[in-house]
Amino acid sequence: MSVGAPPQPVGVVRPARVGRPTRRPVTLLVTSALVVLALAGPLAFLVVQASDAGWGPIARLLFRSLTASLLWNTVRLSVVVTALCAVLGTLCAYLVERTDLPGRRLWGALLVVPFAIPDFVVGFGWTSIAPGVAGYWGAVLVMTLAVYPLVYLPVAAALRGADPALEEVARSLGLGRLARFWRVTVGQARRAILGGCLLVTLVILAEYGAFEILGYQTFTTEIFSEYSVGFDLAAASALSLVLVGLSLVALVVQNLVRERHGARVARGAARHHAPQRLGRATAPALVGVVTLVVAALGVPVGATLYWMTDGAPSALTGDSLVGAGLTTAAYAAAAGLLATLMALPIALLVVRHPSRLRSALSQSTLLILAVPGVVVALALSSFTEQHLGGLGYQSAALLVLAYALMFFPLALVGVRASVAQAPRALEEVAGSLGLSRARVFARVTLPLVAPGLAAAFCLVFLSVVTELTATLILIPTGAQTLATQFWAYQQNLAYGQAAPFALAMMAVAAVPAYLLGRFFDRLPTQRASALDPRVLP
Repeated sequence: MSVGAPPQPVGVVRPARVGRPTRRPVTLLVTSALVVLALAGPLAFLVVQASDAGWGPIARLLFRSLTASLLWNTVRLSVVVTALCAVLGTLCAYLVERTDLPGRRLWGALLVVPFAIPDFVVGFGWTSIAPGVAGYWGAVLVMTLAVYPLVYLPVAAALRGADPALEEVARSLGLGRLARFWRVTVGQARRAILGGCLLVTLVILAEYGAFEILGYQTFTTEIFSEYSVGFDLAAASALSLVLVGLSLVALVVQNLVRERHGARVARGAARHHAPQRLGRATAPALVGVVTLVVAALGVPVGATLYWMTDGAPSALTGDSLVGAGLTTAAYAAAAGLLATLMALPIALLVVRHPSRLRSALSQSTLLILAVPGVVVALALSSFTEQHLGGLGYQSAALLVLAYALMFFPLALVGVRASVAQAPRALEEVAGSLGLSRARVFARVTLPLVAPGLAAAFCLVFLSVVTELTATLILIPTGAQTLATQFWAYQQNLAYGQAAPFALAMMAVAAVPAYLLGRFFDRLPTQRASALDPRVLP
């Protein structure tokens, strides 16, 4: 024993270190790298196509007056709709979760349902009964009503799991209701609000169907026109790169704001929130919620039912409603399963083995949300023709792969939420008992993250049911989905025959939308919020 060392008690054995030495997660690294490379494929396709055209033609395309107009239309719409969704989603979440709003549980369920209605169906519902809903303000109205649940859902979950003691302390210090709402309630949900706003912005950047119906020109409508009408792939690729640049700016801004206001407070012990009395504000609050539900849910459903009963017959023919519904459900289920499996290794890598580089790679996967479906479809079809001799072109497998790539970020959000909540100590204990990593994953990790996997599946399923542009290009010959059948009839003004397909899309999406709402309802009982900083992309 060296001089000065503390004496060791006789007969005492040092406890063995629990767990195994940390090793590099080689399997997760390799699998995640392959997924990231697959997601980067459409972006690489854009760069190659644009560069092949040469800088001169691309410069003339980008610096023309039309591009400036597209940029202005896209940016102002994204900013205004995102701001409106932040306000509506936060206020509705506050009224449902923190106040004595009459029937608040019923309203909480109805406020989520519009998430299952396709954006272009909302646009169809409004324009078919009110043709004046068009252009910029029509797009603001329709997109706000269609995507505000992306903010409402995470904010409601965050408020439901926040510590009520902070508001009690603020009240004891003499802060009024408005001051408490802004400084405490909004402060507790700030990260959830930012995460929801980012998803809203990315969805707006890539939207096509609703803008086409409303006659509002954005980058996505021009990109689809350049390809389908002008067959100018280089022009479509150059405009798509601008769109990706806008999404990158949105991602950077969101990160900067989150870091600036990133201080978090302890969630505290789980306690029941005593509903705050609205008093004289009850009637205005109730009228506001009812108006929102009627506008977002009542108008699309009502217009659909109206055209089903009073619509004029059409000469168009197509697959049966049942056949299109089954095809849609099969594609959506396959894509949901594939996207969820792709998201699992990245979620495990980022949460269980965090680093700045891995976090940056995870955030980069969000960019695919802003890539128009037509670009993803063209990238995959081009790859099959140039490198696979046309193998798989216009096959169901290629279409499912396109769906999985397009909506991968949505799957990642759900999987990361569940992985972040799963106690890592249980995995370490299982490892210390001699179980291999594969058995620990199968017997411990997988059951713990199962709710997040189900939520990820539902998110992708919902998105696939309503996807249009990639489907129009890649769908196998002779096959039809609910979206393509609805689009065919709607484009020919056959509203009576388009309406059943719109209603069927809502019905197919209703079940996963309900399950998704239940997933967010259960989050507060876990260890972390769905939009904890470890979970947000």
